[in-house]
Amino acid sequence: MEKVCKDWSIAFDPELVNPNYWNEFEENAKAASAEIWQVNSYAEAAEAITTLIQTTKAQKVIAVGNEESIGLASVYDSLKSLDINLYTNKFAIAENAPTADIGISTAEFAVGETGSVCVDSYSYESRIVGMLPPIHIVFLDRSCTVENMTTAFKVISRVFNKGYMGFITGPSRTADIERVLSLGVHGPSRFIIIAVDEAANGGKN
Repeated sequence: MEKVCKDWSIAFDPELVNPNYWNEFEENAKAASAEIWQVNSYAEAAEAITTLIQTTKAQKVIAVGNEESIGLASVYDSLKSLDINLYTNKFAIAENAPTADIGISTAEFAVGETGSVCVDSYSYESRIVGMLPPIHIVFLDRSCTVENMTTAFKVISRVFNKGYMGFITGPSRTADIERVLSLGVHGPSRFIIIAVDEAANGGKN
C-alpha cells in the first residue's frame, strides 16, 4: 500500500512524541464519541473484532495495513475463519467499499489536545476504508502520541513530500438539521481505536 512515509518512526523525535499525552488523548477522544479498546496482544484484538462482527452481524469487511504489520496480518488471518467476506486487495476493497459493514486501517499517531488520530491516507484504498463503512476501526500505537496540533504538523513536516494526510476525531457527525446532533450521516457512525501493547512486528510497545 502506497503511503506518504513507509516508516513514520523516523519522524518521532522523543521531544515531540511522548506516551505521557495518552491519557489526555483518551479523554478527548471519548468526549468526541470515539471508542477506545486497549488490548494486550493482536490475538486479543482479533477476538474483540470477532465479537464485534458477531454482535453486529457484519458480513463484509475491508481492511488495509497487513502488508506493513505482521500483527495486523495475523488478525486478518484469524478473521478469515469466520463466515464473512474479508477483502484486503486494493481492487477488491474499491469494488466492495460501498457495501462493506466494517473498515479496518491504521493511524500513525494520536493528538492529545483534540483526541484526533493522524492517518496516512495517500492510497485510495486507505481513504475509502475509513469513509464508507458504518464502522471504522483503526489500530494505534499509544506510545505515538503528541501534545497538540502544532506538534502534529511538526511531525508531519519531517516526512511529508506529497500525498494525502488526514485527522479523524470521533465518528462522522453533523447538526445541520435543526441543530440536532446526528452520527454517521456523512461517514462511519462508530469509530473504534484499538491500542495494542504488543508491537506490530513482535515484542512490546
